[in-house]
Amino acid sequence: MADKKIPYKIYLEESEMPRSWYNVRADMKNKPAPLLNPDTLQPMTAEDLSGVFCEELVQQELDETNAYLPIPEEIRDFYKMYRPSPLVRAYCLEEKLQTPAKIYYKFEGNNTSGSHKLNSAIAQAYYAKKQGLKGVTTETGAGQWGTALSMACSYFDLDCKVFMVKVSYEQKPFRREVMRTYGASVTPSPSETTAVGRKILAAHPGTSGSLGCAISEAVETAANTPGYRYVLGSVLNQVLLHQTVIGLETKAALDKYNIKPDIIIGCAGGGSNLGGLISPFVGEKLRGEADYRIIAVEPASCPSLTRGVYAYDFCDTGMVCPLAKMYTLGSGFIPAANHAGGLRYHGMSPVLSQLYHDGLMEAISVPQTSVFEAAEQFARVEGILPAPESSHAIRVAIDEAMKCKETGEEKTIVFGLTGTGYFDMVAYEKFHDGKMEDYVPTDEELATYRAMLPKVE
Repeated sequence: MADKKIPYKIYLEESEMPRSWYNVRADMKNKPAPLLNPDTLQPMTAEDLSGVFCEELVQQELDETNAYLPIPEEIRDFYKMYRPSPLVRAYCLEEKLQTPAKIYYKFEGNNTSGSHKLNSAIAQAYYAKKQGLKGVTTETGAGQWGTALSMACSYFDLDCKVFMVKVSYEQKPFRREVMRTYGASVTPSPSETTAVGRKILAAHPGTSGSLGCAISEAVETAANTPGYRYVLGSVLNQVLLHQTVIGLETKAALDKYNIKPDIIIGCAGGGSNLGGLISPFVGEKLRGEADYRIIAVEPASCPSLTRGVYAYDFCDTGMVCPLAKMYTLGSGFIPAANHAGGLRYHGMSPVLSQLYHDGLMEAISVPQTSVFEAAEQFARVEGILPAPESSHAIRVAIDEAMKCKETGEEKTIVFGLTGTGYFDMVAYEKFHDGKMEDYVPTDEELATYRAMLPKVE
């Protein structure tokens, strides 16, 4: 067994938990392009955004100046129920792989929602309650965000209306029932309950849905329901901001033992987990204080970074939301019904898109059968059943560790384990039964949706 001078689990004291979120945009020389009003194609103002989002969240969304924003004590008190989360040295995995690499993972599954999503859900619910709202609407892919938001809304006595991507609604009934247990209403999307849902169903009968569809329905419902606002679990600047508690804790735990990572890996869907994990490290790169190799891992069935284009696009399938400049496959793209439901968004966070465009990180896409092979391998030696989304990062962490075995290099690898997979057993069943397929969109298919991108000068 490897030398265990470093503990299996590095815990921070409660007093070491971050008191501020880190806003990486303050250190970015090239700022993300502004959101555009879909009607005027002009940058969205605070007044424009406040009709959809909570007022204080709008200020966070637009803030490109302040590097640190204080975390309200009410949110920190809630965080203390499950934070700081552990940074784990994967000694057993290292031994199994016989690699000289040192592997660490930041585990975000140690709360009832089962993932990192609660970090932003509680913040957004807090600001909605502070504003005096009755409730919020949202979408959810795999269900982690909907679960987290339903918990947060329950805590603050807010109503919560969730539009769940239809394929996940059907594949993950237990995740759906957790949301209902916390008082949320859950509707499979696209649905007949909204005008945009009916329009999508008419154009795509029998569709399994997408995050873009569900976003459209949630935004329409919020706009038509007095006392409600829309909240989002990924992509937006405000969400990445809240999730930086992950990266700040990771860096503090590494610093405690003078550990410097060589490679930092995260799964990438809309960008919340990846952005939260890497932001403090990217900040060091931007300021010239350190250098790291940062890898975003996405599904080959929905490869926005690796095969998308960097352009303005609608954030939703119904084309009612603002336009964002991001790496996108096209808002009309509806990915195959793969089992990493949280990674099925057509675009990538504008912040991460800009960082990728500037060469500050790289991206890899992987097929889902190889992802589940890695998930199973990890579960058998590390004792945690990982979520399919998290397992994309596990796949590449194992691959990088095996490269170290070939070269003899002792690199330090850190990856984000975003959550647990105990509600994803239908996916594991299909993998074990040999019924899981590796769908990869063709160039012709992607070109069709690329041709539909809005014309923005």
